Amino acid sequence: MRFLPVFFDLKAGPVVLIGAGELLRAKLRVLAAAGARVRVHAIDGDQDLGLSTEDAARIETAAGDPLTADLSGVIAIVCAGAGDVGVAMSVRAKTLGLPVNVMDDLEHSSFIFPAIVDRGDVMVAVGTGGTSPVVARRVREKIEALLPARIGELAEFIGGFRKSINERIAEFPLRRRFWERVIDGPIGASVLAGRKSEAGVALAAIADPSEFARADKPEGSVALVGAGPGDPDLLTIKALRALQDADIVFHDELVSPDILDRIRRDTTRVAVGRRVGKPGIGQDAINKRMIEAAQAGQRVVRLKGGDPFVFGRGGEEVEALRAAGVAYSIIPGITAGLGGAADFEVPLTYRHEATRITFLTAHKARDAEVVDWSTLTDTRMTVVVYMGMTAAPAIRAGLFAAGRSPETPVGVFARVTRPDAQGAIGTLRDLPELVRRVQGGPAILIIGEVVRHAGSLSRESLKKSSAQIISDLLDAAE
Repeated sequence: MRFLPVFFDLKAGPVVLIGAGELLRAKLRVLAAAGARVRVHAIDGDQDLGLSTEDAARIETAAGDPLTADLSGVIAIVCAGAGDVGVAMSVRAKTLGLPVNVMDDLEHSSFIFPAIVDRGDVMVAVGTGGTSPVVARRVREKIEALLPARIGELAEFIGGFRKSINERIAEFPLRRRFWERVIDGPIGASVLAGRKSEAGVALAAIADPSEFARADKPEGSVALVGAGPGDPDLLTIKALRALQDADIVFHDELVSPDILDRIRRDTTRVAVGRRVGKPGIGQDAINKRMIEAAQAGQRVVRLKGGDPFVFGRGGEEVEALRAAGVAYSIIPGITAGLGGAADFEVPLTYRHEATRITFLTAHKARDAEVVDWSTLTDTRMTVVVYMGMTAAPAIRAGLFAAGRSPETPVGVFARVTRPDAQGAIGTLRDLPELVRRVQGGPAILIIGEVVRHAGSLSRESLKKSSAQIISDLLDAAE
């Protein structure tokens, strides 16, 4: 290791920045974002630094030759786009014992800039010894994807309680255990979910911090996680973290194998969902098992296809968790209606054509029969139907009876965002036949004028397996 990672106290004095052009301005933005006081020598004479009014108050533009400028009180020197002046400034800085960075010049630099992950009170610096800044940036991107957005708020939150807790717990190992339980338990989860006041109340309510730290039984919690429509790359970063942290995952039948593969290998997986015509364990049983696992101290994930709050019974599960006093969080996912619309390029709204959207579900014909279709005949309304394959004839009959035109465009999109996704587009008159053409679900139906804007159905050929494509080409050649 050639360069030791250190952090400058930017309140100790100004930083001198020397250079020109966009390289100078880029480095100035980094320093300004860190709250530094900066003395800028723009050797090309361009004083347009592109700063906000707030940042500009801490920036001083200096005239004259930087090689002879007074450096009293300066804590560091940075050269960006300074050419030969940067090399000469490096010699002067080293003579005075000042840290100096000459951009992209290790020979004349005594320190380098790392790639930075900035989460407020939490800072992560990534370096490659100056050999490959691009690699450092790629590592930074990976770390940014793993770190919760509010990790800095969690550090700040703990800082607010640290003194009082430390005064109540004398032994350092016990004190460390206390903060580990806070960070890894429901209190930390509440801060990361944006409920800082709730977390503060819970922490203040701990009557005996030493006993809390000694407790053998960990505190459990439940995360209701939206898995999206099937493509694992559409999982949110927060969902991925929950899957990696979970002790047990209760998942729906429709959650794709590719998404289940993102669960930590030693995590217990329990399938609790059901498909049309096949029994499941029932919602009450799911609630009971989640609560029992959390009360036993486990970190529980309830993994649901799409979004937990869009026809996913997430609301019922939240009510059960509240009643049982179990800590929980909600991590939304991309619902199938939005995933299918994006997959097949159907804009659910379109200026002057579609200004409203209705989402509804229809498992069976009797579900469709109880829908008031008269409220869904506005031609400027897009109707998205979940689980409507079996009920397709009843849906068509209901819309016909309400007065919707048989020529209304309709799309049936099955297994959306997955490699075997398939779509069929036609009119409301053809709806049952369109359902047959997609060769099995799950599927969503999109009804309305916006379907005319869908991507070309040559997309269907792109959804075929490579073997089927080769077979089609051979057939065409005969």
